[in-house]
Amino acid sequence: MDLPRASGILLHLTSLPGRFGIGDLGPAADWFLDVLVETGQRWWQMLPVGPAGAGDSPYASPSSFAGNPMLISPELLAEQGLLTPEELADVPELPADRVDFAAVGAAKGRLLRLAASRFRPDDGFDAFRHRAADWLDDYCRYNALKRRFGGLPWSEWDRELADRVPDALRRCDRELADEIAFVRFEQYMFERQWESFRDRCRARGIGLIGDLPIFVAFDGADAWAHRDLFRLDANGRPSHTAGVPPDYFNELGQDWGNPLYRWDSHLKDEFAWWSRRVSTALERFDLLRFDHFRGLEACYSIPVEAENAADSRCGWEPSPGHALLSAVRRALGGRLPLIAEDLGVITPGVEALRDDFGLPGMRVLQFAFGNDPLADAYLPHAYIRNCVAYTGTHDNDTTLGWFTCPPGSTTQPIEEIEAERSFVRRYLGPGWSDDVPRGFVRLAWGSVADTAIAPLQDVLGLGSEARMNTPGVGEGNWGWRFRADAFTPEIRSWLAELTAVFNRWNGPIPQAYRTRLGSSGVEAPGAHASGDDPRSQAPAPAARTPDPGSGR
Repeated sequence: MDLPRASGILLHLTSLPGRFGIGDLGPAADWFLDVLVETGQRWWQMLPVGPAGAGDSPYASPSSFAGNPMLISPELLAEQGLLTPEELADVPELPADRVDFAAVGAAKGRLLRLAASRFRPDDGFDAFRHRAADWLDDYCRYNALKRRFGGLPWSEWDRELADRVPDALRRCDRELADEIAFVRFEQYMFERQWESFRDRCRARGIGLIGDLPIFVAFDGADAWAHRDLFRLDANGRPSHTAGVPPDYFNELGQDWGNPLYRWDSHLKDEFAWWSRRVSTALERFDLLRFDHFRGLEACYSIPVEAENAADSRCGWEPSPGHALLSAVRRALGGRLPLIAEDLGVITPGVEALRDDFGLPGMRVLQFAFGNDPLADAYLPHAYIRNCVAYTGTHDNDTTLGWFTCPPGSTTQPIEEIEAERSFVRRYLGPGWSDDVPRGFVRLAWGSVADTAIAPLQDVLGLGSEARMNTPGVGEGNWGWRFRADAFTPEIRSWLAELTAVFNRWNGPIPQAYRTRLGSSGVEAPGAHASGDDPRSQAPAPAARTPDPGSGR
C-alpha cells in the first residue's frame, strides 16, 4: 500500500475528556481534531467502536456492525432538540480520570431513553434502516431479547428463540416492539453523529484508522443470526475457541473465548459476511488495522475441554486467508486499505500472505530490545517504508511503565529486563535515555516507515496508571481517560516540532517550523500530500481547551 509519509496518535474515543464520564463524539472530539491539526498529524487511530462486551472490552462486542451508543454525544442530542439543558445539567458528576462503565451506562442510558421518547422518524432514518437492513433488525432483536432474559447468553434463551424459529421471531417483534425501536434509535443516532464527525475529520484533513478484530463474541448478534458461520455445537455453544499460546504477556497463553469460524461455510458464499463487515467498517474509517492478522493464515484452536491455552490438545489450524482477502478486495472494487497486525507467532506463511496483498505490517519499538528472535526487525534502522511504526499498542504497558516496571510484572527474568533496559539506553544515546517515551516517539517519527503512530499516553509521558489493557486480565481494563490540560502547550509544541523536523507534517510545513529545518527551508521532495489533497490545508489556530465542564 502506498501511504504518504505521515504520523498520528492512537487514542480511543472513550478516553477523551468530557462531561458525561466517557469520551464521545461531542465537543471534546472536535477539540482533539484541533490538536491533531495544530501538531501536524494526519491520522487518528482508535480501537473498535462497536458496543463493548464482556469486561467492557471493545474487542468483545456483541455486534461486528453496530456502533457503541455510549459514544453518542448528549450535547449533540440537545442541539437536535431531543434533550434539554436542564436534563444535561442533572447528570451526576462522574470520574474524570477513568470510565466507570456501570455509572456511565446508567446516566447515558437515561438520557438516550428521554431522547428516544421525543424522536420522530425522518427520511434519514428510513434511509439508514434500508442501508443497514442486513444486520440492524437482528441486532435490535438480540438486544431486546437479552434484556428480556436477564442478560443470559442467547444459547440459554427459550429454545425456539435461540434457534430463530420464524414464528418465535415474529412474536418477539410484536411483544418487544418498544425495546427494538429504542435500540434502532440508538443505532441511528450513532450513525448520524458518526457521519457528521467523519465529515469534520475530512474537512480538517484528518484520516481515521479503525480496528477490525478478527473474531467476534460468542454471545452476540453475529453468532446468533449466522450460526452456520461459526463452530458451535448442537446447543449453540462453541466447540473450539480462539486464543494464543504462551507468550510475552502470559505464560499459560490466552483463551479469548471467541468461537472459531466454520471456514467451509464462508467459502461457499464467497465470504459475503466478511465483505459486508469490512465494507461497513470502511464507511466509518479510512484505514483498518486487521487485528490478529496471523489468524488469517492459521488460528490457534482451544478445544472446549482444554484446561487452558497451554494444554497439549491446543494447536494451530489453517485458515483460508488468501481466498478471504481476495474476496474482500473484489467486493471493495480492487482496494484493500488494511494494516496487518502481524505481531505474535509470525511464520513465513503469515509474512507471505501480508506481502502478497501489499499490506503494511506493524513494527513496535517495545519489542525491539529483548531476546525475541524477531526483535531485530523491530529496531528502527531495520524498518522498511511499507510499515507502521508504533512506540507501543493498546495491549502494551505505556512506554514509561514498560521501561520502569518492577520485577515480576512480566514473564521475563530480571536479568533479561536489565539487559533490555541497557540496550534501550545505548540505542537512544546520551540525552534521551532519561526520557524514554519521548526518545521512542522520536525514533518512530525519524524512521523510514511511511506511517508512525504513538499512543497518546506515550506522547504525554505517562506511566502504568494510564495502561489501556492488560492481556489475559478480564477486569479493570479500557477505562483510562485524560484531562484536556494534560496535553500542555509545551507537549504540543514539542510534537509539532518533531513532526516537522522528520517531514511527517500533514500538508505544507508552517513557516515557524520550516525555518528550523535550515536556512533554505527546503522540504524533501514528495514528503507531503499535494495541494489538491484536503489534508494539505493550512493548519488551524492553536487547539482550544474544552470548556471547564468537559474536564470534570
